[in-house]
Amino acid sequence: MSGSDTPRLSYIPYERFVADVQALADRLEGDAWAPDFIVGIGRGGLVPGAYLSHRTGIPMLSVDYSSKVSGFADELLVKLANMSIAGQRILFVDDINDSGATLVYLRGSILDHGGVAENQRFAVLINNRRSKAQVEYWSRAIDRNVDKDWFVFPWESVAPSAALVEEALSVPERLA
Repeated sequence: MSGSDTPRLSYIPYERFVADVQALADRLEGDAWAPDFIVGIGRGGLVPGAYLSHRTGIPMLSVDYSSKVSGFADELLVKLANMSIAGQRILFVDDINDSGATLVYLRGSILDHGGVAENQRFAVLINNRRSKAQVEYWSRAIDRNVDKDWFVFPWESVAPSAALVEEALSVPERLA
């Protein structure tokens, strides 16, 4: 962060969020690869996943990784791996691919349980070009070396500003 100890919060208007979901749907529909299920990644990917599911008519499942409760998502990830082994295509949806840690973990876990790489893809609203994870679909791209804003999505906007700042400061390497 430059000169200030407080990160710059960038609130995303609802209309922009909807436009981002529409852009994801358009990219998905323009591709020959079609998912059988959308999986909203908890917590940030649940709302975009639900909107994308409604927009495309593709059924939605969810997996919670953000709670950091040990082992909680593991059973679901095994089920998702088995679905991909059976030939079902799964599109994971999150709000942002920032550091890439969540996406790397989920993709690796599915593969570790025998999942088929070709049957899983990832979509995000905002994609950091410098992330260690690659995604197949995104609405907007940023470069964290340039853009240091902490993005606040519409569903997060009800949180107290202090909580948003605390969350942003918990990952200073993204903002520095």
